[in-house]
Order: sequence, then structure tokens, then C-alpha cells
Amino acid sequence: MSNDIRIKRGLTLRLKGEADKTIVDAPRSKTFAIKPPDFHAVVPKMVVKEGAAVQAGDELFFSKYTPEVRFTSPVSGTLKEIKRGDKRRIMEIILEADATDSYKEFGTMDPLTADAEAVKNRILESGCWAFVSQRPYDIVADPKDTPKAIFVSAMNTAPLSADVEFLLKDKMDAFQAGLNALSKLTAGKVHVSYANGSSAFKGLQNVETHMVSGPHPASNVGVQIHNIDPINIGERVWTVNPEDVAIIGELFLTGKFNAERTLAVVGTEAKDRKYFKTKIGANVADLVGTVDEDNVRIISGDVLTGQKVSNNGYIGFLPNEITLIPEGNKYRMFGWLPFTYNNIPSNSRTSLTWLFPKKKYEVNTNLHGEERALVVTGEMEEVMPMDIFPMQLLKACMAGDIEKMENLGIYEVAPEDFALVDYVNTSKIEAQEIIRLGLDLMITEVG
Repeated sequence: MSNDIRIKRGLTLRLKGEADKTIVDAPRSKTFAIKPPDFHAVVPKMVVKEGAAVQAGDELFFSKYTPEVRFTSPVSGTLKEIKRGDKRRIMEIILEADATDSYKEFGTMDPLTADAEAVKNRILESGCWAFVSQRPYDIVADPKDTPKAIFVSAMNTAPLSADVEFLLKDKMDAFQAGLNALSKLTAGKVHVSYANGSSAFKGLQNVETHMVSGPHPASNVGVQIHNIDPINIGERVWTVNPEDVAIIGELFLTGKFNAERTLAVVGTEAKDRKYFKTKIGANVADLVGTVDEDNVRIISGDVLTGQKVSNNGYIGFLPNEITLIPEGNKYRMFGWLPFTYNNIPSNSRTSLTWLFPKKKYEVNTNLHGEERALVVTGEMEEVMPMDIFPMQLLKACMAGDIEKMENLGIYEVAPEDFALVDYVNTSKIEAQEIIRLGLDLMITEVG
């Protein structure tokens, strides 16, 4: 029996460019890349050198401060290049892939009958620990901790997001095996949340299920934690994305690290909008074709939280979407006048879009203004379905006031929880960036 959660505050952005419910195999990329910046606060220490041959599942690097956490190759091939940035920071590890993958054998294991420490060690040695995120701080979990609960959000309400039930339709056995493994990592419960009306997740075992309804960000795991089992000072909660749970499950069922990623190519500028099966770190061009980057923005992820990537770049480690929308590089005459333009979704009533709640819109990257010394009281709270004061928390983060940040709920939030604040706030401040800097300060000062 599920526990129902109804979210009332938020904002669902209805955009054009959804992917067709068709899954095809993407062309095999010649090169793949793992990007250490995808793992916030991880300092990579390389294990292999350029020119070395690797199998899928072979260790590439480990975390300097938590050496148990290993990061492995998604494909077999040759380590072609290690790209570095400022201060020799490793930005990309480029792998030249074989025509077909050969896998490192980890051995099969039944997580329900295995010892909890053996389950944890298997996830660590395979590189699957990189999928496990920790709250607070939204970083890769520390395996030395014991979380009070583990959360999996098997739904997605973000604009043009991938349909989780569709992603997992052929992976439910692996998904259940992954949940069984996760249940051994906590003394508490594994919580799985799914969308109201979904039937695929009702028969899951060894978990507590929750049926969630409401506008975005109802699918954000932070919102679900807040409503189910809030985080207190000193507590740890772990989260895992649903397709990554299936990858962990397949590891235990087959003994192989199969880094398969199903990506929804979406957005009005996408030429072929459908779901593609590929591997983590695939080349963007092999999924979206050749794109005019002067006029099209390619985003690894959704439009609210994703990262800009180049046409010859590589997909991120976690997202299930690649979004292509027009660049906001065209001046809008008299754009500041109310009711002048009614072709973009607006949370205010300065355009007439509020009269058409079901209509879908084509958007671009234009911010429609720059940062302003102006704060509209109550504006942020309308899209924040958590019992916190977002404006006051942002101010505390900007001031670096740790005590106020703690009192105002910094331990409960992640940057993605402020994505809609970015969208609706009149100040045009980068709320997600401010929260990320606030969390980094807490890691440094509090730990």
C-alpha cells in the first residue's frame, strides 16, 4: 500500500518538443568521456595512464578524500586523453571505444542473502557508488556513513523530462534487484516515489512506496524527503536515480557493470525526438547530429537544471535528457511592455498565457533582463513546496552566515530545488549557484 503525497505549490512548464515513445539504439560513439566535474567535491586521482587498455568496469580514478569510491570505465577501449583545465584540474577523461565492449567480471550475487558489507563492497569496486548521492550537500555519498533512509524518485515533472516508467519498462527485474541491494545499505527504509496514475511500481518489494501528485518540483527527491522523512542536523539520507538503480541491479544479476543510458532527445530544435539507448559519456553529435551552435543551445539535462554542452562534447554522467532549444540571441522590441508577447509561459499575469494553462510553448535561453536590485516578496514561496523561507535562505548564503543557513534549512535543499526560483524571480539572481556555494561553505566549515 502506498502513501499519497500531494504537492500544491510549484509550476509546471508545458513546452513543445517532447520525445516520441520510441526507443532506438544510438550509433556507437568512437569516443566516450567521463567528466570528474560531474561529481561535485570529488578530487580525482588517476589509476591508469594515457594509452592504457581498459575493459568496461575497470577503475579509471578514485576520490582523493574517500579512496574507497572508485570511478570506472563505461566502455572497453583505450584511454586516449586526459584533458586538464586551470591548475591542472582534470576536466575530461577521453576513451577511444572498441567496436564491442568486453566487461570486467565481478561475479553474480543475491543481495538479499549476501552480507551487507559484501553488497557495499561490490557496489564500490564496480564504480556504481558514483550513482549514490548524499543529502545534505548533494554530493557523492561517503561509504563510511550509514544513512537513515534511501530515496528513489521514479518520476520526473521537469519540463520535457524523460518518462521514467517508459525508461524502465524492460528493466523492472534489474530495478527490483537494485532496490534489494540498496535495502542492505541502510538500517531505515528505502522509499520509492512514483507519479499518481502509474501502475508499474505498485508491486515493488522491500521498499515503502509513495504516490505523488502535483506540479513541478513534485518529483524532486528533496521535496519528497521533506514530506516523508525530513533531514535533521547530523543525519544522512542517500538518493539514487531510477535508471541507475537498474544498473546496480544488473551488476548483481549479471556480474557486469553495464553503463547503459537511455536518453530522451527533446526540444523544438531536435531533429529526431525519441529515446536513444547508448552508454554513459557518449558523444553528443552521435545523438543529435550536427547542430548550429550559434543559434541552438544543447543542454545535457532539462532546461531548468541541465548543463550546456557543445556539439562535439559528451553527455553528463546522470541526466536522461538532451534538450535542444533556440539561443536567446534575438532582441525583442518593447519586450518590457506587459501583454506585448504572449508566446512564452509566465508565472505572472503580465502576459496572457495564464488564460491557456494547457497550451505548450516554444522557449529560448533569453533571460529577458539582467540582475536587478529588486526582490518581490512572496514570489519565490509560490514555487517552493517546502517549509522553508527561500528568499531569507538565499540571503544567508550570500552573506555566508552559517548559523542562519542552518536555521533556515540549508541541510534540506539542493540546487535543483531552487531551479523554479531561478525561473520566476524578478531579481534574475542565480539562485541555484548561490545555494551550491552555500552548500560548499557548509562542507568546508561544518563537514
